[in-house]
Amino acid sequence: MFLNLGQRKIDLSVPRVMGVINMTPDSFSDGSKYQTLDDALSVAVNMERDGAAIIDIGGESTRPGAKEVPTQAQLDRVIPLIEAIKKNSNIVISIDSGNPEVIKEAIRNGAELVNDVYALQKPGALEVVAQSKKAVCLMHMQNQPASMQNDPVYNKLPDDILDFFRQRINDCQNAGIASDRIVIDPGFGFGKNMQHNLLLLKYLNDFTKFKAPICVGLSRKQLIGDITSKPIEKRLIGGIAAALYATRHGANIVRTHDVAATIDALEVVNSINSVDLSL
Repeated sequence: MFLNLGQRKIDLSVPRVMGVINMTPDSFSDGSKYQTLDDALSVAVNMERDGAAIIDIGGESTRPGAKEVPTQAQLDRVIPLIEAIKKNSNIVISIDSGNPEVIKEAIRNGAELVNDVYALQKPGALEVVAQSKKAVCLMHMQNQPASMQNDPVYNKLPDDILDFFRQRINDCQNAGIASDRIVIDPGFGFGKNMQHNLLLLKYLNDFTKFKAPICVGLSRKQLIGDITSKPIEKRLIGGIAAALYATRHGANIVRTHDVAATIDALEVVNSINSVDLSL
């Protein structure tokens, strides 16, 4: 399986890791972690060295309760880092935004993947991505970040979210976004309680029916905390366990804050899967 990034493709025949860099003061996991551009660039370089295939850069927190960030503030946070990474690396850069102006500028400066928690539903976003020829990750989120965890309710899972992706993929294709440019993300923790998240993991393989790569973001999420009763900084092992389960059931991209440890775990599993059974 390959994902078309416009000028090149990324091979997803084995699971790939997407490293997370949040250039925000209020991200749930790494808010205010990067005091300077050099700090963030150093982390990006280390993520690539550790084996990340994609670096996902965000300038607006989408944690539960988060409020929207003005366009210029987002641009001021993400564009310098995108430029710096492009000068030092050929790694795939993803822009974590649903803002069409931010998406457009990020692509102009080198982003090849749009990671949108709003699934291109904000006015103008669909058209910007369609014209760019770049790839997009469509994520499911019930309601908005400010209210998404206020008693989320579904009729039936995973059916409700499968229906959502069926419609969004159709809308994207009608707008001119080819199927080989589309990734889907069930949106763990985005308008889902613990039971919802567990059901989505259990039935993740159902999402493979769309023949699109599946991205999962489970790193340090509240789901892991609910299961293990561990604070954010102690959720590494639980998050890796969930990621490995996901890759065994259809996930092609693992979005994580903990690149090196996740890569190690995936390499062990991939080595087991590739053993020559004729020996």
